[in-house]
Amino acid sequence: MIITDTHTHLYSDAFDEDREEVMQRTLDAGVSRLFIPAIDSTYTASMLQLEKDYPKHVFLMMGLHPTHVKENYKEELEHVVKMLASHKFYAVGEIGIDLYWDKSTLAIQQEAFREQIKLAKAYKLPIVIHCREAFDEIFEILEEEKADDLRGIFHCFSGTLEQAHQAISYNMKLGIGGVATFKNGKIDQFLKAIDLKHIVLETDSPYLAPKPYRGKRNESSYILKVVEKLSEIYEVSEQKIADITTENSKAVFGI
Repeated sequence: MIITDTHTHLYSDAFDEDREEVMQRTLDAGVSRLFIPAIDSTYTASMLQLEKDYPKHVFLMMGLHPTHVKENYKEELEHVVKMLASHKFYAVGEIGIDLYWDKSTLAIQQEAFREQIKLAKAYKLPIVIHCREAFDEIFEILEEEKADDLRGIFHCFSGTLEQAHQAISYNMKLGIGGVATFKNGKIDQFLKAIDLKHIVLETDSPYLAPKPYRGKRNESSYILKVVEKLSEIYEVSEQKIADITTENSKAVFGI
């Protein structure tokens, strides 16, 4: 069984003490494809080191995370431009809009999101979207920028069924992780109405650990709990969940 984690921050300092052991548990669990989102330039060196350490399993993205769109965002975007021009990446991400932490930066978050979508188009790369309390704002920009060759993932999808269909209409897959296992996660109530061809798996580790690990550090091996939950929801085998979601990830990332 090959499982793909489309979103893990394995370079996070949360793993500094035991990264090798975490990776071994991940591979032992059958999770052999790990896609690594960027946050800002301060993490680039550790991301590149991770790729060097696990070249067969780690695939990097490049981008500026919306919560890190600050006064220096133009410099950060220049770093994204420079890295995309000099290194192989598999997506532009994670990018988007986050209005949970700071609404005052909306205008520059919108600008950074637009600019990075344009970069993705120029490099023919998918985008990986971070959306928190900002569905309307995200959809507005996706409507402006939509194109036949623009594709990607709505990371950690937490919207309604209607928003799910809208995201899918923009060639986006839905990133489903630990939230699907939460009692108050809500998405498990309508997920079966979404065809599996639109779903990819993720952990967002070290965040959002699934039950029964909720509240603890998440890691990619725990994605098995998400596979188990989706197997229940869709009433198909765990093997089928793994196979279909991995094929979906290949359609997004091209690998």
